[in-house]
Amino acid sequence: MKLYTFTRNIINIFGIYKIYEKLLFSEIKKGLIPKHIGVILDGNRRWAKARGVSKDIAYREGAKKVENIIRWCNELGVKSLTMFVLSTENYLKRNREEIEIIFSLLKRYLKELINRKEMDRECMNIKFIGNLDLLKDNELYALIKKAENMYTCAKGININIAFLYGGKWDIINATKNIAKDVITGNLSVEDINIDTFQKYLSTSHLDHQDIDLILRTGGEARLSNFLLWQAAYSELVFLDIFWPDFRKIDFLRAIRIYQKRNRRFGA
Repeated sequence: MKLYTFTRNIINIFGIYKIYEKLLFSEIKKGLIPKHIGVILDGNRRWAKARGVSKDIAYREGAKKVENIIRWCNELGVKSLTMFVLSTENYLKRNREEIEIIFSLLKRYLKELINRKEMDRECMNIKFIGNLDLLKDNELYALIKKAENMYTCAKGININIAFLYGGKWDIINATKNIAKDVITGNLSVEDINIDTFQKYLSTSHLDHQDIDLILRTGGEARLSNFLLWQAAYSELVFLDIFWPDFRKIDFLRAIRIYQKRNRRFGA
């Protein structure tokens, strides 16, 4: 890791990355751009340990990368970006101090978004997906709902925050709601198919629910219960870098990998 960091710093000094970044961006713009990208933000805690800093600093650095990737997706014309911020399992199993760091950071960013003047607001749609009932008595819940109501730009990118989310929960929740509609007579069993089922998922507000590309930082090669239904035919790219170190060139390389793959959709 030290050698990697040293090499990267040397390359940055000579500006090689910036030149390569521009060339790569112009090349990618000519190819097929994924409509929907999913990102698993992994490696914050290990980044903190490797740097000898607090988890609070790691999550703050990671939050800056969230702002960056939204901007990069906009530049490429990506329609939807879904980011896995906190799973239900992590919420229930991680220590409360770390959860409070994440909650406090999210509150701060939501307040900043809410307090921006209308003329300064980015054209985007913000939607939180997950079991938000766990937050009903929390200040964060009210901030989430206020931000969702304020950021509804029809022409903007869809920003989906998977928060207190689990893919299995999403499928079970959809199944429960389908069962309720069948019982009340609002839905016939014979009418249940893939298209019908997708209308009950937490991503039902999207025109393109299926994720074209999922990228995960942190060196782990698994989905970790992220959008299991929507990821059925996703292209997967796993990166060895920790999320706070995520750069535009890493993002562009992931897009290029996607463009070079032959998507068969199970055929």
